[in-house]
Amino acid sequence: MPDPVTLTKQLIACDSVTPATGAVFDCLEAMLAPHGFTVHRWIEGKDAAAANEGPVENLLALRHGPPGSRHFAFAGHLDVVPAGEGWHSGAFEPEVRGNLLYGRGAVDMKGAIACMVAALADIPADAGTISLIITGDEEGEAQYGTRALITRMAELGEQPDLILVGEPTSVHRLGDMMKIGRRGSINAWFVVEGREGHVAYPHLADNPMPRLVALLAELDAMVLDEGTDWFQPSNLEITDISVGNKATNVIPARATGRISVRFNDLHSGAGLVARLEEIAARHGALARPVIYGEPFLTPPGDFSALIAAAVEAETGVRPEPSTSGGTSDARFLKDVAPVIEFGLCNATMHKRDEAVAVEDLAVLTRIYRRIALAVLKGDGQ
Repeated sequence: MPDPVTLTKQLIACDSVTPATGAVFDCLEAMLAPHGFTVHRWIEGKDAAAANEGPVENLLALRHGPPGSRHFAFAGHLDVVPAGEGWHSGAFEPEVRGNLLYGRGAVDMKGAIACMVAALADIPADAGTISLIITGDEEGEAQYGTRALITRMAELGEQPDLILVGEPTSVHRLGDMMKIGRRGSINAWFVVEGREGHVAYPHLADNPMPRLVALLAELDAMVLDEGTDWFQPSNLEITDISVGNKATNVIPARATGRISVRFNDLHSGAGLVARLEEIAARHGALARPVIYGEPFLTPPGDFSALIAAAVEAETGVRPEPSTSGGTSDARFLKDVAPVIEFGLCNATMHKRDEAVAVEDLAVLTRIYRRIALAVLKGDGQ
C-alpha cells in the first residue's frame, strides 16, 4: 500500500490555488497510473481567466470491475484557498514537525485524496468498479468543476451506486462526525439608486441609504424557519453595505448591500429568490440573487451505517450524522447517487499553518479501504 503521508506531501508541494490546473493533476495521475486507472483530464472555463473563475482542470479516473459489478466513487478537489501570510514554513513546502504534517491543503483536502489513492491501490481490480471524481474548482465559484465532471460521466455512461466526498468533516478527533446533508446557499446583491446632492439641500436630492437600510432591516428580521429534525434553522446574514462616499457633505447617488442565505430543505432556492425579489421591489431596490446550491439530505440508512461501522472499527468512535457547516460539491453529486461526506479533522482548514496528524492519514486510509470494499461487496445499498 502506498504511504499516504508521502502522497500528501507530493500533492501539497504543487501550488494549486483555485482555480487549479496543471502540476497537481499531473501528480495525481502519476499516482493512479500504476494501479490500473484510466484517467480523463480536461480544461473548462478557458475564457473565464479575467474573472479568476477559470481555467479549471477536472479529472475523472476509472477502474472497471467485472460486468455488472458495483460502482463506488470517491470525490474531492485539489484546489486550495490562497496561502496568506505568516506560515512557519512554506505553505507549499510540506514539512513534518512533531506528529503533524503542515502545508496548504493538508486537511482540505489533499490529505484525503492521498488516502483515497492509497486505499484504492490495495483493493483488487475484480472487486468492482472504482472512480475518483476530482476537480480544481471547489474553493472558488464552482462553475466549471464538478458539474462538468457529472456531464462527462453521463456521456461515458458511468453511474456510481454510492459516492463518498472526502471533505474534512471531523471536529475534535478523526471519526466523530460525517455529513449526511448540507444546507443550500444563496448570495444576493441589492442596488438602490438615488440622486446625489448637497446635504444642506436634501429636497434637491434623493438619498438611497434610508431605503437600503429599511430593506436590509426587513431582511434581517425575517425568521425563515425553526429548523428540522436534521437541519438547523435557515439563516440570513448581511455581509456587505457599501456607498463609497468620500465626502461628508454629499448625499450619495447609489447604495449597495449584500446578503448570504443558508437554507434547509424546508425551502427551495427558487422560492427564496422570489421572496427576496419581492421584498427588494417594495423598497425600490434592484435585486441580483444567485443560487449556489440547493439543500440535500441522504437520510440515515444502510450507507451511513456502513460508514459508521468502518470508522468505529478503526477509531473506536461512531461518527455523528450532521448537516452543519458550509456547502461542498456534494450539492451537485447528490443528483448522481446517494452521497455522504467523511474526512479529516477540520480545525485548521483555511488557516495559516494548516496541518494534519500523520497518524490520521494512516487511519483514514484504512477507513476508506473498508468503506470501498463493503460498498463493492454490495453493502450500503
